Amino acid sequence: MNPAITAAVMGFLGLAVGGVLATISVRLPQEAGDPLVRPRCPACARRLRLWEVVPLVGWLGLRGKCATCRTPISPRYMAIELASAAVGVWAALGASCWLAVGATAVLGWQLLLIAVIDTEHHWLPDRLTWPLAATGLIAAVLSGWSSASDRLIGVAVGFLGLWVLGWLYKIVRGRDGLGGGDPFLLAGVGAWVGWQGLLSVLIWAAAAAMIVVFWQLIVRRSISGAEKLPFGVFLAAGAWLTWLYGPVGA
Repeated sequence: MNPAITAAVMGFLGLAVGGVLATISVRLPQEAGDPLVRPRCPACARRLRLWEVVPLVGWLGLRGKCATCRTPISPRYMAIELASAAVGVWAALGASCWLAVGATAVLGWQLLLIAVIDTEHHWLPDRLTWPLAATGLIAAVLSGWSSASDRLIGVAVGFLGLWVLGWLYKIVRGRDGLGGGDPFLLAGVGAWVGWQGLLSVLIWAAAAAMIVVFWQLIVRRSISGAEKLPFGVFLAAGAWLTWLYGPVGA
């Protein structure tokens, strides 16, 4: 497996996948029918032509504006496509066989979509977290049954761990401290990293959250106790790093 060729292939594939992810990230929160239907301009509702939805090329060819109404197209689409391409390249450079490359890319693309939706809507839909668990278990079976039991335990421990933590927080503080989707997300992550990797995921997630909080304190000088952080984003980052580099201290 030539690393350069593999990286190029996965980068181009990542651009294509990123176009789909960008569309889903808009249509899924709106519950606007099938999220895979070819998108329309959000301003004039014109259905985009095929070449206009070609990842990156379409956005650059239109110079970031709708061809009909000239309304600016959000650069978020291009950003998601580039991030998806980066995930593909990262997967290619960090794995030694096509099965590992594919599994890593599938995990990364799912985590990217989850992070985008949680960042923009503070929402972790079951339609994304449950498939994350399913693909993790499928990857475990494809790589050998030896890790399947650890992954199944990871699903249970991931869900129960965060659910109990959220329950205790609510008893002590009298309000929710975690979103309802966080336990399901960690369950899905457990299907990928196994129960042994869950603590590492939480360590990475907590570290990333603290960095964001400190940065907000520097910029804004104060933070409200009721302010919400999209913890799913940090869990996704922790899952990605743990999958790539293993549990902390291992």
